[in-house]
Amino acid sequence: MLLAISKAEILQRQQTFFAKVQEKQLDCAILFGVTDIFYLTGFHFHPTERPIGFFIAPNQETHLFVPALEHEHAEEFACVNKVHSYPEYPGLRHPMEYFKDALVEAGFAGKRVGFDADGYGSSMGYRGPKVSQFLEAESFASIYGVVEEMRVVKSPAEIELIKESCRWGNLAHRLLQKYSKPGLSEIEITTRASSEATMAMIETLGPDYKPHGNTAYAIFRGQVGAMSAFPHAVTQNLVLKKGDTLVTGAAGEVWGYHSELERTMFVQEASKEQETYFQYMLEAQDVAFQHIKPGIPMSQVEEAVQAYFKEKNIQHLTAHHTGHAIGLLGHEAPFFDLGDHTIIQPGMVLTVEPGIYVRGLGGFRHSDTVAVTADGIEMLTYYPRDLASLICV
Repeated sequence: MLLAISKAEILQRQQTFFAKVQEKQLDCAILFGVTDIFYLTGFHFHPTERPIGFFIAPNQETHLFVPALEHEHAEEFACVNKVHSYPEYPGLRHPMEYFKDALVEAGFAGKRVGFDADGYGSSMGYRGPKVSQFLEAESFASIYGVVEEMRVVKSPAEIELIKESCRWGNLAHRLLQKYSKPGLSEIEITTRASSEATMAMIETLGPDYKPHGNTAYAIFRGQVGAMSAFPHAVTQNLVLKKGDTLVTGAAGEVWGYHSELERTMFVQEASKEQETYFQYMLEAQDVAFQHIKPGIPMSQVEEAVQAYFKEKNIQHLTAHHTGHAIGLLGHEAPFFDLGDHTIIQPGMVLTVEPGIYVRGLGGFRHSDTVAVTADGIEMLTYYPRDLASLICV
């Protein structure tokens, strides 16, 4: 298996993107979004105060604009025709002055320009002018979301990378459950499980494996005992005790692609009350699975899940939508939400994770990653879902 997206597929993405730019009656385009740049070039980088941008010229040549410290890195890994760089930020000359030079040289002056943002942005101290302030163009138009929409339906190669992520999330979670014992802290357990799974991952996949994100991991993220009733708790270094409800998460990125595996587990035993809410959650997830089909809106799946919660009179214990798309980001559009009417299509990869949260008792949430097929779904995660399999002994 190829543990990356091929250069041929990346170049095809660029052609598709430029065609969408032309459909909008634009001549050329500029992107600053990190994930979208990676999607279109294969260049993975960490954004800082130093501006980085991608642009396609009117002649369809592709360019990457980076700080000097990234120049050789970009030339080695980016699928582009030309790499431009500038000395440093802030520097004696602002990077956007160099960017203007590169854009003018590429034929942007006087053209109809599309961009995902009117300038680079960063929370790390960057300050700089807008593109519309320094480039003399015929017009500017937003193309924000164009690449994100391209990313909604995954290619077979993308789905294979996500499946590989699922395999290592499965191992990490198996180890997490094995080590979840009373008297041990969540950090101790997650560190051991994540480390062992990562070592197995890199030894198995070999030198061609590039995470472009996290290696294999399994976590509680603070969702231990009563704290599991907070859907997005943070790590508290809690110590597990008998009867605790545990809400977990496990995955391992492969060439930037994410998956999501979450389970509700119990330390040694579950009370009747815990069993009741666990079964509600499991049934709600089954309702979602049964309703995911191509040709229907995402909102229809959420409507079915909400109808189930209402039938059981537990809608007041729910706190979030049923799931979301996943790929190069852990959360992507579209969403299983009442307000999202995006039509489900084959090739979408989605998480299914309806949750129930009972203060003082705990949270109850499984999350599985699924791929939409011609007539339903393919389960990509495969960890046991039943109560008996999720008692940590």
